[in-house]
Amino acid sequence: MCPQSKPSSSPYFEQSAVIPWRKHHRGIEVLLVTSARKKNWIIPKGLIEPGMGARASARKEAMEEAGVDGIVSAERIGEYFYRKWQGDCRVQVFSMQVTVVQDHWDEESTRKRRWVDIRQALDLVESRDLRILLQRFHRQIISLLD
Repeated sequence: MCPQSKPSSSPYFEQSAVIPWRKHHRGIEVLLVTSARKKNWIIPKGLIEPGMGARASARKEAMEEAGVDGIVSAERIGEYFYRKWQGDCRVQVFSMQVTVVQDHWDEESTRKRRWVDIRQALDLVESRDLRILLQRFHRQIISLLD
C-alpha cells in the first residue's frame, strides 16, 4: 500500500495529507502548495492532531495551508515516509474534492497555491513517493468519473 517501507529509526511522527482536487473544463485539477521553508511544491499535510483522526486532521491542514475545504475520501490513497525533525514521518494521504476556496487563509503569507493538471503536478513535485501517490490518485479518480 505504500511506495516506501517504514524506516526503522525513531522518533516517529504520524501525519496526514490531502490531494485537493476539482473538476474543471480542462479535466481534473489538483491543488499544490509550497512548503513553508524550501518552497517546494507539495500537498497540504501536517501532524495528526490529538483527539482527531487522520482524515479530519488532513482536512484541517488543507484549510490552514491552502484555504480550501471539501469532502475527504473515506479510503486512503496510500502513505509515504520521509525524514524530518531528526525522526521518521508516516504520512497517510487522502483525496479531497474541493467545495470551498477561500480568498485568504491562515498561511497565505508563507505559502503559494496553484491549481494544475496531473501532468503539471508530476513535473512540479520533487518527492518520488508523492508522485507515485498522485499517479495512483489520478487512476482512481478517472475510473470513478468514467
